[in-house]
Amino acid sequence: SIRPELETVVLKCLQKDPADRYQTPLALLNILQHTLNEMGVVATKITLSAADNEPPSELEPPPLSSKAPPQITSLGTRLRPIVKRTWFWSIVGVLVVGFGVIFVYGIGGSPPSTEHLLATEISVSEVTHHLTQVSTTTPSVKPTMTLPTQMQAPSHTLPAPTPTVETIVLPETVMLNGIQQEYQIAENSAPATLSMTLSYWKWSGDQHDTAAFLKPNSRDKNVMPYEMVFFVSEETELGALWRVGGDVELLKRLIAADFPVLIEKGVEGIGFEGWMGHYEIIIGYNDAEQYFMVQDSFIGKNIIFYEDIHQYWQHFNYTYIVIYYPAREAEVLAILGPHVDETYNYQNAAQIASEEIFAKEGREEAFAWFNRGTNLVYLDDYAGAAAAYDEYFALYAGLNPEETNIPWRMIWYQTGPYWAYFYSGRFHDVLNLATYTINAASDPALEETWYWRALAKEALGDIDGALADLREAVKLNENFDIGWYQLERIQGGD
Repeated sequence: SIRPELETVVLKCLQKDPADRYQTPLALLNILQHTLNEMGVVATKITLSAADNEPPSELEPPPLSSKAPPQITSLGTRLRPIVKRTWFWSIVGVLVVGFGVIFVYGIGGSPPSTEHLLATEISVSEVTHHLTQVSTTTPSVKPTMTLPTQMQAPSHTLPAPTPTVETIVLPETVMLNGIQQEYQIAENSAPATLSMTLSYWKWSGDQHDTAAFLKPNSRDKNVMPYEMVFFVSEETELGALWRVGGDVELLKRLIAADFPVLIEKGVEGIGFEGWMGHYEIIIGYNDAEQYFMVQDSFIGKNIIFYEDIHQYWQHFNYTYIVIYYPAREAEVLAILGPHVDETYNYQNAAQIASEEIFAKEGREEAFAWFNRGTNLVYLDDYAGAAAAYDEYFALYAGLNPEETNIPWRMIWYQTGPYWAYFYSGRFHDVLNLATYTINAASDPALEETWYWRALAKEALGDIDGALADLREAVKLNENFDIGWYQLERIQGGD
């Protein structure tokens, strides 16, 4: 017989209303993993294929990197341990295959309609032509405050974490000590900040060790959050996860529970060449004075007031990374609550972005549109994401460089527009945006950009150009496995 805990999961998969089911097979497997951990079942690993986690489409999204967890794509996904029992494999097989059918067709229904996908009004090719000019064009109408049905938070609730967060009274002041300060070498914010955070958990390496894995080419301009999480899972005995849509209260809860929080944010000012992306660690808070204590690879320890932290954190979708001992994973999951489920987390972040679109103006409104697009990419709504990115580029083109720092490096750090435009069939826009990004950098060590331009060229019939760009991508990062894969695939088709 099936244990009651698993029976609850099975029954949820069979709900008649699609909104009452798990929203993706990945969410289902995460819940299964959590349930089995609670049951004390011995675990091993399982890999989810792309077909199990995505609706059918004419274009099959490849992974950005083989190092990527499922935050961007389901291909190459590395899931947490599942179980080594024959009866379990039967259950998982039935649930995943059955869920895939139900997810696409519903119960007694037909394939989902795509009528809600709106045509975009502004192409990137038009915007990038005027990126350095002041535009007087009025952006198109903002979306309504209520997200479409497919973007609303699911009506179901995850199994309640234990202990419940609501019963915890946080201390007024917490300060975490023990992080070894490192001052970053050039373009080494991510490796340095990651090694600093790991030092809190008694890891003995430094930024040179993390950089050797994360960016074997020292010229590489950026390290993605999922690459940092992958480093932790593969190169240390610690656990890590990253989410978006963080806020002040969540930071405080994690810090009070003895978990430093690594965040990604924008930065500008003395010592920086205009606007740039940056990482830093939140290590404490003081309610009486209303500030966070941070530790930074560039300036050391500093304070940020509660009312100010969102200003630059918003630029990166309020992204945060938590590292922990595996034995304490349940504590982290309890603090995150429903945000353990990635779909819920992205839906919530999309709602935050939509609300900020109405509340903010100028550059901050542009970032809100970008965040909305990014969250829709995570949710596989590529057409909706493309429309949001169009709004971002329209606002971007109208920013006055005499009044604000133009975030011209944005695509170095966040590649969501490539995903949105490519899987919306807008190959010329991918080509134009990637070409602009490459030409705007004095040293375009941006393997992701070369990669996406290659895919766009292939889609447009320029095979030789695609091969040249892929060769440049793998030259820039020899560990860029998906670049090697695409290179071999195209060469094999010659």
